[in-house]
Amino acid sequence: MDMKHGMIMRQPASRWQDALPCGNGTYGALVYGSIYNDTILLNHEALFWKSQKPELSDVSHHLPEFRRLLMEGKYRKGMRFFADRMAENYTGYERVDPYQPAFDLKIHMPVKEAFRKYRRSLDFETGEAVTTWHEDGKRYEKRLFVSRSDDVVVMAITSPDQAKINCELALFPHDVREIAGEGEVTDSSGSKLPFRCKVELQGHLISLTGTYEDGNEFGGMARVAVTGGELKQNGLRLLVSNADEVVILVKLFANEPGAAAIDRIREDIGGIDADYPELLRRHAAVHSELFNRVRLKLVDHAEIAGRVSNEELLMGSYDGDVSLELVQKMVEYGRYLLISSSRPGGLPANLQGIWNGDYNPAWAADFHNDENIQMNYWAALPGNLPETVLPFFDYYESMLDDFRTNAKLVYGCRGILVPICQTTHGLIYKDGQWVSWIGGAGWLAQLFYDYWLYTKDREFLQNRAVPFLREVAEFYEDFLIDGEDGQLMFIPSQSPENQPAIAEPSRSVINAAMDIAIAKEVLTNLSDACELFQMDSDRVQKWKTMASRLPAYSVNEEGAAKEWIHKDLPDNYHHRHQSHIYPVFPGYEVTEESNPAIFKAMAEAVEKRLVIGLSSQSGWSFAHMANIYARLGQGNRAQDCLELLCRSCVGPNLFTYHNDWRNQGVTMAMWGTGAEPPFQIDANFGITSAVIEMLVFSAPGMIKLLPALPDKWKKGSVSGLLCRGGIRLSIEWCMDEKRVDAIFTSVKEMRLELKLPFVPNHIHTDGIIVPSHNGDPYRTIHVLADRPLKIEVR
Repeated sequence: MDMKHGMIMRQPASRWQDALPCGNGTYGALVYGSIYNDTILLNHEALFWKSQKPELSDVSHHLPEFRRLLMEGKYRKGMRFFADRMAENYTGYERVDPYQPAFDLKIHMPVKEAFRKYRRSLDFETGEAVTTWHEDGKRYEKRLFVSRSDDVVVMAITSPDQAKINCELALFPHDVREIAGEGEVTDSSGSKLPFRCKVELQGHLISLTGTYEDGNEFGGMARVAVTGGELKQNGLRLLVSNADEVVILVKLFANEPGAAAIDRIREDIGGIDADYPELLRRHAAVHSELFNRVRLKLVDHAEIAGRVSNEELLMGSYDGDVSLELVQKMVEYGRYLLISSSRPGGLPANLQGIWNGDYNPAWAADFHNDENIQMNYWAALPGNLPETVLPFFDYYESMLDDFRTNAKLVYGCRGILVPICQTTHGLIYKDGQWVSWIGGAGWLAQLFYDYWLYTKDREFLQNRAVPFLREVAEFYEDFLIDGEDGQLMFIPSQSPENQPAIAEPSRSVINAAMDIAIAKEVLTNLSDACELFQMDSDRVQKWKTMASRLPAYSVNEEGAAKEWIHKDLPDNYHHRHQSHIYPVFPGYEVTEESNPAIFKAMAEAVEKRLVIGLSSQSGWSFAHMANIYARLGQGNRAQDCLELLCRSCVGPNLFTYHNDWRNQGVTMAMWGTGAEPPFQIDANFGITSAVIEMLVFSAPGMIKLLPALPDKWKKGSVSGLLCRGGIRLSIEWCMDEKRVDAIFTSVKEMRLELKLPFVPNHIHTDGIIVPSHNGDPYRTIHVLADRPLKIEVR
């Protein structure tokens, strides 16, 4: 197939998790690709099954007793005490509101004879999914994309060999057995679904409206345009006979009155010319500009996209040979999925991006604030997709009132307290074991400040990043208390999702290293930003003093960085979360240059964690570990993590899963024997991030080229990456020749500390480069604004 970047498959999907994903950030489409009875599952980013918003009561007056119990070492008793007080004073919120499928576009095509040469493909560069096969000596094609320029799902059914198209088309709720009287809907298992449904036909239009019990409505409309042939109604279906081409345009709505929405869509969709090539051209111009900003080459692109199927690549992976073709494809796929599921003006990518076919998806397909939503965006800024981060900021800023309510009613503090998970509101979850997770807001704030570091957008820093950081700092001002040693204490505190090795395990403890690291990062970034704008001078001094009084990172008797900075809390190595490594990754406070002793202890802490073995890992934890190993400069170990992930947790369409559904012992088996694991998109994004981290490390004033290059990646190139400091970077390397060429383009003039991947014998540059105080292989370079600086290293 004629595409440079994408995937091909030899078989259709039999379930939504294996379908080909398309999206424009607002609408998502999953293309099954069957010939006879095909399904296009459609999603709308804002469609959640909403429950009544809960009411929180003030439990903050119980905080002193909670803290007393923790200080006395009664950790579990303290956790249960506060959890019980919350349960007594909480109304509602028994579940996070789950993300929902919208409906299916069903396509039935009669078959004359057995198919030949079946393929389905997804072009990452254009966002187009294509199903093609031969039948009765003729080639048939079904093509689909979700337009960014026209906000519509576009599908065409054609035959390049001029065969006539015959098909039936319908809209139905996803995976339904039937739509009964009074609009009641049951799924394929016979269970009643939580909404009623109405399907209507009018000429060449089909509309579907679903109504939840609370009156909230969703749905959409399809317009069918036929060239040649005949179009007529057949019950709840449209019947196409002997057409030359069929073009289907679909728009969706959520959270608005159905009648008004259908009227609006009818007018909108009627104004779109059903010219598939022209609609694709307009869409691809926007989509491909985003995708092509970064180009990675570990192998020849044509060899990947056009000739090797996913089945072949994954079988090689399953046999233990994860090819460079698969690694490169996974990186490109991660960027494609982010472009397709996170768009300015909408919602951020949830736990499944924008694609879901379950009415009760795992973890509600929510926004999980203790690892997963952050991993979704680790590759966004270095991957040169800053626009995709804007929905993240919009969403969390929209929840500030709820976050303030949490802080006030739970802990009696100003500022904000972010729950561990959320969707339609930001109020804290009823389960008290998670209430001691107070680091969520600060971890979210990291991306706010990183946006400034990567883009150098002063207006964003002043008007959005600083206010959000200030809210987090105000919480710390009220929450932190003085310890006997004069240092500030986090009490309660939690290291998600681990607990120390004590007799009665408890998640609520004291001084988790991650809480300390996040608070230090917040206070430092906020102080630096306010000093840049010469504002809040009195508060800046307070924040700096607070940062200086935070407990120092500590090392245990085995030489590993401690997860809890408290004498009574021994480390527990038997857990896949590595929250205490935050200062190394995803933070960058601790490096081999800034703090070599703690950096070494962090590396030792990672090694100690290996005692859990493979059977306790998961898809996202392999991705996280790959990023950590990249920061530690251990490229082969990072690659090992990616290979294990690809072998165990990657599905036929390259979606990543929480765990291995084949029970091969490579990951945890929390879903039971034979049960299917949930699709979880964070590892898709985490793979892309890890590979970028292996190719470049950046911090303000510092860039490392190829800091964790695996031995297998002997030759390659990458272009268009972004670095902290407002720098665009391209690298080409050949390690057999000990050759690295790099081009730096900065938005402003600056001096940079540069670490090379080897001690050079020769450096040629058209700029200024001098020896570094760090010695070999470091250099100091001077980069001018908007003027590319080329460096050739031998």
